[in-house]
Amino acid sequence: MKGIKKSLMEEYLYLDFSHQTEGYIFPLHTSVTLFLLSYCDCNIFKVCFVPTKESTDSSLLRKVLSQDIEIQIISRQDLPPIVQNCCLPAIVEQPDNFCRAGLAVVLRHIIQKSYEADPSKKEVLELLGFKKTCLKACAEVSQWTRLCELTIPLAIENFLRESSDQLPTIPVEILELEKKLSEPVRVHNDDKLRRQKLKQQKAADAGPPHAKGKVKNESHTQETSEERDSSSKSLELKVVFSKLAVQEEPAPTNREPSHIRKAKASDLPPLEHVFAEGLYFTLADIVLLPCVHHFLAVICKKFSEKLVQFPLLASWYQRIQEVPRVKTAALNCGIQFLHLPELLTTSTEHHANLSEVQGTEEQNDPLFTGGPRPTMTKLMEKGIEVLFSPHPCPTWTLDWNILPAAVSPKEGKMSSDRALRKQQQLNNLVYVVINQAKPGDRIVDFCSGGGHVGIVLAHMLPSCQVILIENKELSLIRAKKRSDDLGLSNIWFIQANMEYFTGMFNIGVALHACGVATDMVIEHCVKTRASFVTCPCCYGFIQNTSKFNFPKSEQFKNTLSYKEHMILCRFADQTAVQLPPQRRLIGKQCMCLVDMDRARAAEEHGYSVQVISMEPETCSPKNNMIVGVPM
Repeated sequence: MKGIKKSLMEEYLYLDFSHQTEGYIFPLHTSVTLFLLSYCDCNIFKVCFVPTKESTDSSLLRKVLSQDIEIQIISRQDLPPIVQNCCLPAIVEQPDNFCRAGLAVVLRHIIQKSYEADPSKKEVLELLGFKKTCLKACAEVSQWTRLCELTIPLAIENFLRESSDQLPTIPVEILELEKKLSEPVRVHNDDKLRRQKLKQQKAADAGPPHAKGKVKNESHTQETSEERDSSSKSLELKVVFSKLAVQEEPAPTNREPSHIRKAKASDLPPLEHVFAEGLYFTLADIVLLPCVHHFLAVICKKFSEKLVQFPLLASWYQRIQEVPRVKTAALNCGIQFLHLPELLTTSTEHHANLSEVQGTEEQNDPLFTGGPRPTMTKLMEKGIEVLFSPHPCPTWTLDWNILPAAVSPKEGKMSSDRALRKQQQLNNLVYVVINQAKPGDRIVDFCSGGGHVGIVLAHMLPSCQVILIENKELSLIRAKKRSDDLGLSNIWFIQANMEYFTGMFNIGVALHACGVATDMVIEHCVKTRASFVTCPCCYGFIQNTSKFNFPKSEQFKNTLSYKEHMILCRFADQTAVQLPPQRRLIGKQCMCLVDMDRARAAEEHGYSVQVISMEPETCSPKNNMIVGVPM
């Protein structure tokens, strides 16, 4: 345990500080992080505030924060170099070459380290939810993570800036959250819980026996109805608070009645939200509380008539105060809970416009014809055919036999056959990068996983700075261990979503970045005017997102509809070796067309782009390489 505590004390937490208003610290990401530290009673990090402007009065911080929090003020130019390249909040381990950046990653790390320092804090670990996955999926692919981590905090900050005597537009994100709270809850054992709820409802409907011939009076009928309504969540609440007390419910001694056991799943009552993600208090509630509190404070103070539009949000806000230690933690961060009036209405129809929030897919196209061949023919008629650029050096290979063992992908715990194919893939990417890189260049390995690409590049190009960016902590820790074994000093490790990396770089690489992650890598490189070398993967996962619409290039947009482009993406995934040769050929052609669209889109931004087939083609079913150089 002493070793653990020593390593914990060597971690620095960097937080933005823009201003303080009425006892509250902004930006909201900082308020959320401080709230979690207080809730976890965590003092193992050295907390450093970074004023966003030189004129920011940091002396106000001490008036707001608990005296238990030891803080330092540091200017942005004095931040460790790795942190200067990331969005805050960020946590850095000494010696400043491993950084965790972005709200969700930082909060999850605080929870894990708090539990490691004191394993008796099981309720802290429970914040990570079922299978410890709460807010684990990155914001680029998870709408829920994006809502909690990015869009709600930003929307509330904008709302607060705009609020005056005239009501600003209610943030769409808040309407979306209210709608989310109205949806049925899905949990791993929901069938069992829903049957218990059905049994509870049947018992409530039966009610106490009444004397024969007596008619219930109107007041009694009203009372019974109210009791039924008030008990509608009693099962959910029982489950919730047994969990919060870290107690297991006793197993039922008798079997459920026959009519309960035989009830169809479609006839079972839905489970209702108690907290943001369902029945249990999680990290999502921690993130949302400061944001929702500020929103409700403005509504109650200036526009109280609007509160009726958010009954579920108000109920959640009141219920979260019942969670042990929440009130104390909030008070330590300057959050004084509001007293809300009782709301009797329910949210049903006033969020009808939310269908616009998720983005609308293309409507049925009467001219649409399914299958890849009609789509490919349509492209051919416009002069767009499958065309690969020649490989610059198909026989080039690293001499793996003389490289240190930690450089080889065989160190990554994979079979010898797979390791050989991985070496062949690396030969292709490394050749292109080595021939582009210049001394002093910064090379970013996006979606780096265990660091197969980045570690080879750092070893082969000691005069270049190599940065590995990966959202999965364990993969990055394995990569760092391999790097430490090699004694590499020109490598950084950043656990973050790629959009939280804000530094400049010269070359971006990505080996088998899944679905739209390849498009995000290319976009990041284009914005920085960096070269890119990407090997796409998981074409079947490509779809329109908040960031991208497909097709991407004007040439493909003018030829294909969204549905037709998705046909290409789905068939591009059919290249597995066990498929018939003709089907694999069609899959390879579809891969090329999807990547040609990506290439054309980059060319529209002033790039010279080639789509190359890696050698040997057997190195991977996903063996395309998109190479772009700014002109």
